[in-house]
Amino acid sequence: MVELDLRTLYLKDLSFFGCTVLEPEVFPNLVRHIEQGNIKPLVADTFALAEIATAQEVFQQKGHVGKVVLKVRQD
Repeated sequence: MVELDLRTLYLKDLSFFGCTVLEPEVFPNLVRHIEQGNIKPLVADTFALAEIATAQEVFQQKGHVGKVVLKVRQD
């Protein structure tokens, strides 16, 4: 159950998109586009797992655009 005050959407001039049913080919097409590099996530910052506390602080400040990434293993 999601509680959403609709005033937040229109007062902040936000858009909300979604759907309940997707065609069967949508997910495989999405995976294909990701694998081909056509779709890439926007990464705001990357942290080693040992820096998880710092990553959480950055995330909670909400001053970033994109994803805050934790590197679980060293490559």
